[in-house]
Formats: sequence, C-alpha cells, structure tokens
Amino acid sequence: MRIAVVGPAFPYKGGGAHHTTELAHRLAAAGHDVVIESWRAQYPGFLYPGRQTISEPEGEPFPGTRRRLDWRRPDGWWRTGRSLRSRDLVVLAVLSPVQVPAYLGIAAGLGRRTPLVALCHNVLPHERKPYDVPLMRRLLRRADGILVHSEAQADLARGLTGRPVRVAEMPAHLPARADAPEADGKVRNRLLFFGIVRPYKGLDVLLRALAAGPADVGLTVAGEFWGGLEETERLIAELGLSERVELRPGYVPAADVPGLFAAADALVLPYRTATASQNVWMAHEYGLPVIATDVGGFARQVRDGEDGLVCAPGDVPALTRALERFYAPGEPERLRSGVRPVDHGPVWAAYLETLTSGLC
Repeated sequence: MRIAVVGPAFPYKGGGAHHTTELAHRLAAAGHDVVIESWRAQYPGFLYPGRQTISEPEGEPFPGTRRRLDWRRPDGWWRTGRSLRSRDLVVLAVLSPVQVPAYLGIAAGLGRRTPLVALCHNVLPHERKPYDVPLMRRLLRRADGILVHSEAQADLARGLTGRPVRVAEMPAHLPARADAPEADGKVRNRLLFFGIVRPYKGLDVLLRALAAGPADVGLTVAGEFWGGLEETERLIAELGLSERVELRPGYVPAADVPGLFAAADALVLPYRTATASQNVWMAHEYGLPVIATDVGGFARQVRDGEDGLVCAPGDVPALTRALERFYAPGEPERLRSGVRPVDHGPVWAAYLETLTSGLC
C-alpha cells in the first residue's frame, strides 16, 4: 500500500514523534510505500509550554519525511491533502485537539476517495478546554476509521462519532537506548518520577505518600513542568521533603536517561488517569521495577508483586502502603529480578494489521 502518516517527527521530540517515526519504519519494513508529512511549525509557543524541538535525533529519522506543514499557513494544509490523493491510506496522528483545524484542512484537500484514519493517542485531553469536544467530534466524524489504544478510549470515541472504532495495544516506540551503568544490585533508597509533569500525573500524590512513607527514601523528579513548578516547590517545603526530593525541571536528553534510571530503585507512575504510556517499558528496558496506579494500561504492563506494584489512583494512603511494601527487606532486589524486557514484535504486527486492513 501507498501510505502517508501525518504527524510530528524529528526535530520534534517526545512520544508522539517517536511513535510517528517508528510506525513509518515498521510500515516500510512490512513492504509499504510510506511517507511522513510532518511540521515545519506545529504549534504556537503559548499552546505548548515545554520545549518543542531537539537538535539531535533520539532514534533513526525516517528518510521519507517531508516537513511542509505550518500552523500559520492554512493554504498549505489543503495543498498537502491534495498531494496525498494518490495514496491508498492517510493516517492522522492525533495528539491534541489543537491539531484539528490543520487536519480538517488536509482532509478537505484529500477529498473522499482516499481512506482517512484518525490514530488517536488521546481522544480528548486529560485536562480539557471548552473547544476540545466539538473539535474532536468534527474530526472523528470526517475520518473513515478511528484507531485507539484502549477500550476506555474506544468508548470515548464512540460517544463522538458513529464511524468505525478499533482498538490496538500501543506497541513500544522508545527512544534510542543508551547503555546504562551495569547494575550492582545495591538498594539506593531513591525513586524516580520521569517525564512531563502535569496535574493528571499525580506528582503531588507521590510527594504526600513519600512524606508519610519510609523516612530514608528520596525521590528524583526529572522532566518538563507544564506549570506548577513553584507550587511543587512549596509543597515539598511544607512536607519537609527539601532534603529528600531532587527536582530536575526541563527536558531530559536521551544521553541523561540511563544515569537517571541506574540511580533509582523503581520508577513511580502515580497517575490519576492514563491512556497509554511508554514509561513502564522504558523502565523494564533498564531493568527497573515500576510502582504504578491502576489506570490506563499500567495494570497489564506491571505484574503486581512480580516486577512492580500496582495501587489505587489518587489515594495517598494506598501509595504510601505501596512504597512501604516495596521497601520491605529484600523486596527491591526480588522485584528487580523479575523484570524482563518485552518482545514487542508481535504487538507491532497486530498493530499494523489493524491499521492497514481492519479500518479500510
């Protein structure tokens, strides 16, 4: 098939760009003729408070990548869609409702003959604005099919459109893995919170649980803060955690990731809500157990009591008990010994099958 994937790619960073790029590589390896239509300028800066681009790729860029899209040039949206009319399938990587006007412009240029799939990382944002629902409803009703990564997201999509909705587990699209220092088996009494910091990810819950839990355990928080840095600093001071919590605000380059994971006993994901995340798999790639809440797909990725622990979301006492359970004598070592990186080949095969045949 001749397939176009429309979405962010290098020099854009983060999970969306990694997924778009890995998807194109996998489709090409399966024998398809693939192009990526990416962005010259994706968002106005005020809509994305973090760093948008990076100077060095964190994986192998896809050679068939064109960067013609610009949020400031609606005429270019339509022209891009028109140029894709000869494709057998066009896939829109939907990360935010902010993309919808551009995607609708592409769809207008594309016309109705070429199948159009909305690949939704999130059907609706975790923190919503009044325009999110009408924008996403309009996009999903224009698509010929919708692909999501969980049954909960499928239910959300079906509430917005009568178009076919299919579910496929999101496969790994991790950044290029640099080797971590060789594990020495020592318990470091340090936990890791990694990635963009937003309210739905529950860092405040983790801080309160840390204050109530084992007194000799520290925490490193590494990632961009989308607001709330000063509030987090105040909470740390109020809880008496200033000597135990290290804040590393800002984008974490791939070269720094191995050292962060090597210095921790576990990755903690105290999310209030979630759809799909790469962080469990990333931790497992570095041999690290995970303490996660029972939201999104975490309970499927983390085997409670075998390679990590799972607890209720938004519940400080539950997370406190999980931290105490994790640091019981011998438990960090036992849980680390149960960590096994996953073979994602079969997951990718099923994903591509759903995308290329199940929706068209």
